[in-house]
Amino acid sequence: MKRQLPSALLHSLENTTGFDKIKFAEVHDNAEQITSVRFNPKKYGRFSGKQISHPLYQLNTPVSWCSYGYYLNQRPQFTLDPLLHAGAYYVQDASSMFLWEVLQQQFDVNSNTRILDLCAAPGGKTTLLASYFKNALIISNEIIKSRTNILYENVTKWGDDAVIVTNNDPADFKRLPAYFDAVIVDAPCSGSGLFRKDADAIDEWSLNNVELCSQRQKRILADVLPSLKDKGLLIYSTCSYSQQEDEDMADWLIENFHCSSIRLDIKNFNGITETFSEKQNAAGYRFWPDKIKGEGFFICVLQKHNSNSKNLKPNNTSLSILKSKETINLQQYIHEDGYVFFKQQDMIRAVKKEFTGDIALLQKNLYLKKAGILLGEMKGNTLIPNHELAVSLIVSNDIFRIELDEHQALQYLRKKEMFINTDKKGWALCTFLGFPLGWIKILHNRVNNYYLTDWRIRKG
Repeated sequence: MKRQLPSALLHSLENTTGFDKIKFAEVHDNAEQITSVRFNPKKYGRFSGKQISHPLYQLNTPVSWCSYGYYLNQRPQFTLDPLLHAGAYYVQDASSMFLWEVLQQQFDVNSNTRILDLCAAPGGKTTLLASYFKNALIISNEIIKSRTNILYENVTKWGDDAVIVTNNDPADFKRLPAYFDAVIVDAPCSGSGLFRKDADAIDEWSLNNVELCSQRQKRILADVLPSLKDKGLLIYSTCSYSQQEDEDMADWLIENFHCSSIRLDIKNFNGITETFSEKQNAAGYRFWPDKIKGEGFFICVLQKHNSNSKNLKPNNTSLSILKSKETINLQQYIHEDGYVFFKQQDMIRAVKKEFTGDIALLQKNLYLKKAGILLGEMKGNTLIPNHELAVSLIVSNDIFRIELDEHQALQYLRKKEMFINTDKKGWALCTFLGFPLGWIKILHNRVNNYYLTDWRIRKG
């Protein structure tokens, strides 16, 4: 059933740059569903050896502002695609992918950057950050505990060892003064930009809710800004059309937190609307669904100026790093050098050596859901491998693999019984089109399926 757009919203947008009431209403009446995906370049480079491709999807139309982003001609049943579960791509709205262009204009891909994605679930921006940067450390935080599990799942499937998942309130990051080079705040908002995707959001929208969201956004920003370095960047975004949650927020930040606006170059992108806030003339970028191929979105970039802040220095204390002689049986499981192993009870994690000080610091001040790659549990001198290792980018090429066809892969992902025709016994890494899916253990008379119960396909 078609729902009427809130008249109060339409009235509030009348003087907003780029708003066309008739075309805006028409695009919401249109039943067209726009579907876009973003591929994982590191996994394709590591496991496929081919250019970005998919056996089922036609990738004829790239998202112009995001490398590896593509529009699909129709929305498939993603749940039944093994490559989605392997972390080969992520389903993300094209408008949100504009973060890639922001990064290209502001950061070198090789920079040793510390970035916080503050409101990260379900993981779209975090996985984009992980794909863009080569040497950065990304802290992916979710404020709401119930949403942390889906963030952990999506980050784990993406496979990058330089992403730390945390579950903390924004105020907790005050314990890390001037630590981050950039903070991404995709703020909880009134959700008007999602009306086409989620018609129920229309019923939930109100001017009162816009006001409540605006106040919550201010609290979140005020709490997290002390953790941003002098000259660090705040990238703020919403899926709201309301000026109160967008341009007005940029004004508030400039007036209260020694921030300045950074203008982006959008001349190569048709349809993106540049706006300027009423009080401080701060640049913002609106994505109207009648002008671009994507959902409603707003983003702006601000730079913090606070020369009195002293950068927090990581230290190497408090991690139980294993000695060289204890890691002889572990090195065989990972693909590269330059990693150290640390122990949490009987669980072993691998992390890049240069991040050990950061992890020790973060562990002292935050609740960490995931840090580095969990290799598994030690039983004597034997490692019982963990699923994080299976789908990571660091898993060794020398581990015995079994390539599954589509039917076998779906059986595996449903955690069903499997028959494998091989004389090999012990642990094996199941793959589909070369992309790892997870572990099985081949015994004398059966195969044990170790896919995670909570992640299994339950339908279709």
